Amino acid sequence: MAQVTLYMDEDTLARVREAAEEAGVSVSAWVSELVRERTRNEWPPGVADLAGAWPDLPLAEDLRAGGGEDTPREKP
Repeated sequence: MAQVTLYMDEDTLARVREAAEEAGVSVSAWVSELVRERTRNEWPPGVADLAGAWPDLPLAEDLRAGGGEDTPREKP
């Protein structure tokens, strides 16, 4: 397993230690999980579970069809 050295101010370190303690894990495990969460390249399972959760939600095409005139855009 690789090792990484992190440099942070004392306030940040205290917050990391507190968060790790509240989660019941080591600082290393807490930071590792944070990195995994922030670098994930797929949706978490809970997002896929939401598919079909709102059967009365209108389709995007229906929402767009009812729109009025578009707002003028600023020129670049």
